[in-house]
Amino acid sequence: MRCLRLLRRGFLSMLPSKRSAGADGGQPKRPKVGESPPAAAASNGTRNGAPPAIDEDLHSRQLAVYGRETMRRLFASDVLVSGLNGLGAEIAKNLALAGVRSVTVHDVKDVDMWDLSGNFFLSEQDIGKNRALACISKLQELNNAVLVSALTEELTKEHLSKFQAVIFTDISLDKAYEFDDYCHSHQPPISFIKAEVCGLFGSVFCDFGPEFTVLDVDGEDPHTGIIASISNDSPAMVSCVDDERLEFQDGDLVVFSEVQGMEKLNDGKPRKVKNARPFSFSIEEDTGSYGVYTKGGIVTKVKEPKVLRFKSLRDAMKDPGDFLLSDFSKFERSPVIHLAFQALDNFRKEHGRYPTAGCEQDAQSFLKFVADINEASIDSKQEKIDEKLLRHFASGSRAVLNPMAAMFGGIVGQEVVKACSGKFHPLYQFFYFDSVESLPTYQLDPQDLKPSNSRYDAQISVFGSKLQKKLQDANIFIVGSGALGCEFLKNLALMGVSCSSKSKLTITDDDVIEKSNLSRQFLFRDWNIGQAKSTVAAAAARAINPSLQIDALQNRACPDTENVFHDTFWDGLDVVINALDNVNARMYMDMRCLYFQKPLLESGTLGAKCNTQIVIPHLTENYGASRDPPEKQAPMCTVHSFPHNIDHCLTWARSEFEGLLEKIPNEVNSFLSNPTQYAAAMRKAGDAQARELLERVSECLGKERCITFEDCITWARLRYAQMFCLPLLYYFLYEIYY
Repeated sequence: MRCLRLLRRGFLSMLPSKRSAGADGGQPKRPKVGESPPAAAASNGTRNGAPPAIDEDLHSRQLAVYGRETMRRLFASDVLVSGLNGLGAEIAKNLALAGVRSVTVHDVKDVDMWDLSGNFFLSEQDIGKNRALACISKLQELNNAVLVSALTEELTKEHLSKFQAVIFTDISLDKAYEFDDYCHSHQPPISFIKAEVCGLFGSVFCDFGPEFTVLDVDGEDPHTGIIASISNDSPAMVSCVDDERLEFQDGDLVVFSEVQGMEKLNDGKPRKVKNARPFSFSIEEDTGSYGVYTKGGIVTKVKEPKVLRFKSLRDAMKDPGDFLLSDFSKFERSPVIHLAFQALDNFRKEHGRYPTAGCEQDAQSFLKFVADINEASIDSKQEKIDEKLLRHFASGSRAVLNPMAAMFGGIVGQEVVKACSGKFHPLYQFFYFDSVESLPTYQLDPQDLKPSNSRYDAQISVFGSKLQKKLQDANIFIVGSGALGCEFLKNLALMGVSCSSKSKLTITDDDVIEKSNLSRQFLFRDWNIGQAKSTVAAAAARAINPSLQIDALQNRACPDTENVFHDTFWDGLDVVINALDNVNARMYMDMRCLYFQKPLLESGTLGAKCNTQIVIPHLTENYGASRDPPEKQAPMCTVHSFPHNIDHCLTWARSEFEGLLEKIPNEVNSFLSNPTQYAAAMRKAGDAQARELLERVSECLGKERCITFEDCITWARLRYAQMFCLPLLYYFLYEIYY
């Protein structure tokens, strides 16, 4: 039984490990900073025109979401990011982690104090340096397989021809028109993205050319059904097994495979669905001459490509069409923000600067620009304009706040993936977002918004110095330092949270860094593999802001560690942030926050999907107040007798695994520890299950008993042949005979 436990824990470790992308089996050679984009092909594994190699250990999570073909297209893409403010830094970071072939960062401006609240690559020692050059070495550290280079000269249209996608975060509207016209008419079209963050407002515009094909609109696996019968009619009725509802709709196209009796349906030809019902549908085809359906068959929905025709920025600005909404309580806000960004461009063109925070004269000038643009609009003129909203926009327009930059950096990074791969439906074409509800409820004093020559000046210009002091004095508890935890730490460090002598940020995580973490947990580097996540993340966050008062622990937050996270610890907290990866831990943290009446920020990701929940005591419901619907359980008789879909197969495999390598070994150990008591308990049970357990225990102690590790390997190999090779042989013999 000791060997069985060894086999369970370590058998897979005996398999040969996969060689990395480097030619010598070691780490890939690090490209030189500043190398030109064409040399990137070799750094990503491309040789003699072959597709770039995919480091599956590093990009395992992305492969599961995007698929291999999407990743290959992404690895062959060269991208330009112009404007290395906080937003540009977030976009460049996301692209480097995603693994594009090359990222070229462009900027002609120098670092100033305001940049430190948004760009996590920069420090006070970088003030006065070119923003692109100051970021390039730290950006390269994120992924050695991505070529990172910098441009510090004024961009021309000829520069853009080298790239598959170009992103601009700090550009005038006139220059954006010029560049987008070039990208739109280029052959092939160059994907153009213009993004901007102004205080609590942000915008994204996408133009992927006159005709852009989306190969996979939603990224979901195509829906399938297992066929139970097909009629010889016109139209033919197709019925499926009733263990799962079909998700076909009238007009959908489906293909058939593995049908027996009506083999003509297996030709791969898409057929249109009509009269779709929960477990059946019809196809517009006469199957009267196809023979009689006998058995088998799978029907699969065909995912059709979608062609999008993007308008150029010049045309879309005049006729923006429908805006993508993220908050339906702000249904009429996007058209107003659309005017505000145009007015800001006019203000900067006339004054050569942004509006000053809290300045009434600048606010009046900005409002006049908005009114003039609105009057000149013919088809999209707004009857009512929210003046208070526009004042907030003008006052904070210079600030690039890191939380806003992080959000829009994620959105733009995903749009680049869509542009380069054709996977997922892109933004079409404007997206506006605001978070004015984040402002203090009290009236802000213009004096409170004035800069103090600190790294938090951008944030002070939006929220005021009083709120900034509250942030610096806050005591925070973060549970988990994985992908979300790294992002939270970076945001809090840049915001100045827990950065005073009487505050503390506590982060805990009992996990260590693995190679697969590096593609999304950006505070870690390859030389950190094997080290504690919380310790490395805390050190990286402190490097972003040396004033951060942070304490890193390696304790799991659970009932067993309540001596560490005791009542005094909880009483001193202001906010708790979850960055967890399982429901049980979330439920425990929610229970503790509920008991101690502490606000909880909860979030999670699953592939390309995410959720977030803010729990405020006595104001919102807690995390545990609502539950997901229970997962559908497959009947065990079906699982063991006819496992005909993937869920059945997985359930069967788990049942067999637990029986062979957990349940039976535990029974044997129970018998060996006290044979008399065990035998008495089995006799008392006296049922078929007890008899079966005794038989299995007898087998394990008799003919299947393993003494050495080699015996374990022999047992495993014979079991594999019994469970997989013999059934396959029986199946082939059955097919040949019948």
